Amino acid sequence: MTDTPARLLSLLSLLQTPREWPGSELAGRLEVSQRTIRRDIDRLRELGYPVEASRGSDGGYRLGAGAAMPPLLLDDEEAVAIAVGLRGAAGQAISGIEESSVRALAKLEQVLPSRLRYRVGALGAATVPLPGTGPSVDPEHLTVFAGAIANTERTRFAYRTGDGTESRRHVEPHRLVSAGRRWYLLGYDLERDDWRIFRVDRISGPRATGGRATPRQPPADDVAAYVTDRMYSLLPTYSARVTLHAPMNQIAPAIGDAVGEVEPVDDETCVLNAGADTLDWLAFRLLGLGCEFTVHEPPELIGHLREMAARANRATASTVD
Repeated sequence: MTDTPARLLSLLSLLQTPREWPGSELAGRLEVSQRTIRRDIDRLRELGYPVEASRGSDGGYRLGAGAAMPPLLLDDEEAVAIAVGLRGAAGQAISGIEESSVRALAKLEQVLPSRLRYRVGALGAATVPLPGTGPSVDPEHLTVFAGAIANTERTRFAYRTGDGTESRRHVEPHRLVSAGRRWYLLGYDLERDDWRIFRVDRISGPRATGGRATPRQPPADDVAAYVTDRMYSLLPTYSARVTLHAPMNQIAPAIGDAVGEVEPVDDETCVLNAGADTLDWLAFRLLGLGCEFTVHEPPELIGHLREMAARANRATASTVD
């Protein structure tokens, strides 16, 4: 291969495969001498690609991590996969990633060949993302836990449970699990001496302590299935969907995450999705909001409210002035 730019691109494409390449193998692949390979490696380094070399009779090369992000070479399927992934990330529950995903997608689509741009556009036009209303996650929190998992470090953080209870936790993180609009951390709680699942959006101030985590057998081989099973086992007995006749910005502070999730409908109404183990709890929370509301489901809650209203009417009717 005598065309230097084309040869450099081919060499870069090989080096982007995560493995170490002996100089003799690269020379054979590109049909040049090992001396030419060494010169081409130097040219890639001058362009900002961090090519690492290992010592030895044959010598080996691999593309390492550098201080800046150099351009990447992608084949057709890789480019389409990244573009589709960026479109999906633009609507994910990670705070701040939406704008970054849109910027990256714009740069990628600008240089996509027309045939690939059509494939990405067709897929985007044929799919409708489900709008997310759940809580967002700070990407820095995910970074802290991912780093601690990779380095087998312990972490400390503040945690707020579903009922609003605050606590400090000392945890050995094992895995992060993405489930729809939520992120969960599976880790070993050192103070409770047991495995625990934490919602990452309820975590604040996470930090790696530098202390080494103890190698442990996880509670299940399939961590995602384990987290899913635990989440389903903790689902409330009753799930309610209620229209609240009040603006969302007025009602949201009174609802809080411990009650449920609220989403706006218009300037005067919003919808509450809530769950509980008892109808009494749901009824009392709704009556305590101080606004008119319409219960859509479950029918058991509608019947329970009617019984409460009937008891209240009987109590006031029997009152003697």
